[in-house]
Amino acid sequence: MLLAFSEHSAPSAGGGHGELDVMGAVFVFMLATFIGLMVIQRVSRLLHTPLMSLTNAISAIAVVGAIIVSAGKEYPGYITALGLVAIFCSTTNIVSGFLITDRMLKMFKKQEKVAK
Repeated sequence: MLLAFSEHSAPSAGGGHGELDVMGAVFVFMLATFIGLMVIQRVSRLLHTPLMSLTNAISAIAVVGAIIVSAGKEYPGYITALGLVAIFCSTTNIVSGFLITDRMLKMFKKQEKVAK
């Protein structure tokens, strides 16, 4: 099966054979998406800049994890490829997040009037 963990992964809670529980993974993904949307919708506009900085930090953790997975020789080729894709996506998210955060912070700076 294409969606199976390697023998180095932890067995599932039901004492399974190390195969990925697809329905469990989909449930966790949907739950995380729903909770994330609810949290972001309830954040006031003034707190969006710190929220963006926090998501940049989380993406940095994802980059470290993806580098570890991509460098591992014990993983199959498709896992390494997915790790490389994760590195690219997380790095893009970090860079664009910092650019957007910088633009948002510039909006709060007082503009100096040019004296003539």
